[in-house]
Amino acid sequence: MTAVPAPTVTAVPRRARLVLSALILAALVCNINLAAANIALPEIGDAFGSTQTQLNLVALGCSLGLAMSVLYLGALADRYGRKQLLLLGLVLTVVASFLSAFSVTVEMLIAARIFTGIAAGMAYPTTLSLITALWANGPERTKAIALWSAVSAMATVIGSVLAGLLLEAFWWGSAFLIAAPIAAVAVVMVWVAVPAHVHESSDPVDHLGGVVSVLAVAAFVLGVSTVFAPGQATLGAVLLVVAVVLFAGFGIRQRATRHPLYDLTVARRRMFWVPAAGGMIVFGSLMGAMFVGQQFLQNILGYDTFEAGLAVVPAAVSLLLLAPVSARLVTARGSRVTMLCGYALVLIGFVTMLFWRESTPYWLVGVGFFFIGGGAALAMTPASRALTESTPVARVGMASATSDLQRDLGGSIMQAILGAILASGFAAAFARQISASSDASSISASVTEALQASYASALHVADQYPQYQDQILAAAAQSLVTGALAAYLVGAVAIVLGAALVGFGLPSHARERELVEQYTRADATAETVSAR
Repeated sequence: MTAVPAPTVTAVPRRARLVLSALILAALVCNINLAAANIALPEIGDAFGSTQTQLNLVALGCSLGLAMSVLYLGALADRYGRKQLLLLGLVLTVVASFLSAFSVTVEMLIAARIFTGIAAGMAYPTTLSLITALWANGPERTKAIALWSAVSAMATVIGSVLAGLLLEAFWWGSAFLIAAPIAAVAVVMVWVAVPAHVHESSDPVDHLGGVVSVLAVAAFVLGVSTVFAPGQATLGAVLLVVAVVLFAGFGIRQRATRHPLYDLTVARRRMFWVPAAGGMIVFGSLMGAMFVGQQFLQNILGYDTFEAGLAVVPAAVSLLLLAPVSARLVTARGSRVTMLCGYALVLIGFVTMLFWRESTPYWLVGVGFFFIGGGAALAMTPASRALTESTPVARVGMASATSDLQRDLGGSIMQAILGAILASGFAAAFARQISASSDASSISASVTEALQASYASALHVADQYPQYQDQILAAAAQSLVTGALAAYLVGAVAIVLGAALVGFGLPSHARERELVEQYTRADATAETVSAR
């Protein structure tokens, strides 16, 4: 592999604080967009009369767009310029924000959210790539990655709070405008402060592999989000089969081509694929918990949008508190111990959520979010650091893209799974209550379908039949609680499985250092041979 000539990487770049601030602000923009929809979902459902599946797609649209494009766009950034693609992504984020805010149908909103994710796919992976290229491997890079990880995760909380504040005074679309002014400031800071063309690749980009990867991830996420939804099982199954075929084709293509988009030799490394999968589960759990939790807070506990946003502030507090702890712990004890500590905290958070009911006090809500946020803070730094340490610097876009996939594909999958469990649990619980009702025989098929579609849809039916309003509202609330608890249980099971993967898959601290040194020597040898 050849690389564009560049100055030797020093411990930190010139004007390091300004450079890191610009990159973290750009990452903040991308992640705020992931959370903005969650807080607005009840109002969106009311405005468009959306089904639960449509609301799920609105919520995961940004994650879907980012996840399906990040591998291809990360490779394009490595080849044609990370700073340039970062700037383009930030500019398009402003456009996508306005398209989302002023959507006239729920279908247009879903499409705009996917476009928002694609714009983020241009920007977000390049932020970690630039940190890795500009900071030499060592404590300073670990600290930079820890801060980047913490702010990226905390942005989901910041987005919820700001969106809740705006929705108190404005319409649902205002939640999608939060990122626009921040993106404008980030454009200026990146333009002025961030160096260009540092340790970038000159190898050709595998465009065919890139297109196949986009289609494969899109089919997989959409399949997961629909396969459990009422009446969508066949479509979901078809999409999952298509995804498997496309992923197989992508693997064959990467083995065959001289310049793979995704180097499977690197991906097979123990310190690459285990942290990648482990980080995907833990961050996906954070996103899934936020997604289900926001609907629970507003629809069941009766929080307004601002209160619902403030309710997740404990997650931001724990992220800030534990991000520096994570950096120190991973340096002293290694990736396995640090990630397992994070998994333990997330599991405590999900177990706490299993005790949420209609009369749950706020302190119990705050405890659940505090532990999940803190667990994500502990787990994400070692996961991101392991990926970058296991990858040659000229192909750091692959590591950055994988780190982004931890958040975005993981977020998409867990939101899709937990959202589908929420939807199916809601529909099944409502069906049981309808069947048990003395008026079951007089309820038409269309009304039954509307009642089972989503909480918002059930509210519309209650407005149409005021004589049954109390019964419908009570049934809808109980059904949503049932669906939410099922989603939290699935999240807890996913965390246990992820902890087992990390515990058995990652090596001890001493062995981890040996493996990283082996990777560095192997990459140096391969680069020397390639340059001849």
